[in-house]
Amino acid sequence: MKVLVTGADGFIGKNLCLRLSEDESVLVTPFTRSNSRGDLASLVADADAVVHLAGENRPDNLAAFEQVNVGLTRGVCDAINAAGKAIPLILASSAQAELENLYGKSKFAAEQEVRTLARDCGNPVAVYRLPGVFGKWCKPNYNSVVATFCHNVANDLPIQISDPAREIKLVYIDDVVNNFIHWLKAPGAGFQWQAVAPEYDVTLGALAEQIKAFGNCRTSLVSERVGAGFVRALYATYVSYLPRDRFVYDLPVHGDERGVFVEMLKTPDAGQFSFFTAHPGITRGGHYHHSKTEKFLVIKGQARFGFRHMNTGEMFYLNTCGDKPQIVETVPGWTHDITNIGESEMIVMLWANEIFDRERPDTIACKVKS
Repeated sequence: MKVLVTGADGFIGKNLCLRLSEDESVLVTPFTRSNSRGDLASLVADADAVVHLAGENRPDNLAAFEQVNVGLTRGVCDAINAAGKAIPLILASSAQAELENLYGKSKFAAEQEVRTLARDCGNPVAVYRLPGVFGKWCKPNYNSVVATFCHNVANDLPIQISDPAREIKLVYIDDVVNNFIHWLKAPGAGFQWQAVAPEYDVTLGALAEQIKAFGNCRTSLVSERVGAGFVRALYATYVSYLPRDRFVYDLPVHGDERGVFVEMLKTPDAGQFSFFTAHPGITRGGHYHHSKTEKFLVIKGQARFGFRHMNTGEMFYLNTCGDKPQIVETVPGWTHDITNIGESEMIVMLWANEIFDRERPDTIACKVKS
């Protein structure tokens, strides 16, 4: 399948072309500013589908609204008509097509061009009136408030908000691309309105605060809830603007004669992750919990875990080593410790189901063997 993508070097175009290139059955043909209008006829005739993304939204010359947004769209439609075959066409329009500004009027006129193509030729056409699209590779300080906020926070630059209560509508680039690809696989017939879901509503103030919170997590070590939905998409966008020297950051290291202890990541409601080391013969731990639970994974060395029931006095030991990954889980009401029984340094990963609270630690010192 040969897919012609106009505006291939733009924000949406870069993401779409990369995704399409991952499919060995698809050949992407880019159309960019380096191409001329004269290239359209042959490129379209050779295509099995066209995704028309090229457009102007902040031109130096206002005449470009008509020349590009309308004129180039008309040229694509004429080329499809001249090809003499049904070529599925996606037009990336804008939610501003409903407004009376010059940009909106030009996008509305472009919609009419593709609607005429579908009416006169029965050509499959999908029009997407996109709200603000956000994601990696969007140009900051241009026409995306998300890109600007993410870029500025990631680079310790200030952000300005004239109206924090103003609400905006957004869609994520991956959802846009997924929807485009889904339609291209089964385009149907004639003219169709299409929409990208999910669509997110957020105020400028809430957007700024969430992005700032992403920046703060490196010092607090407490992650935002980045596993699903809008926050997941926004976090992926934020980190894509990190400069290369911020791909890495330091963690506090707590060390003594036994080894080191390093906290890696804390979560609001799913505990925290850390690791520690122990020299040969060193025992760490020696405490119990009433409610807290932990999971230990020895990734290097040999370990002996000791347990004693705080009520019955029952004791037992078990051994694990880095050569055989096993989780050892601590159980409330059992005091426990871990001893390095090997001849080299022991390294252990640790997950606890709650962030350590010095005011309410739920960690009571008590040796396994008195």
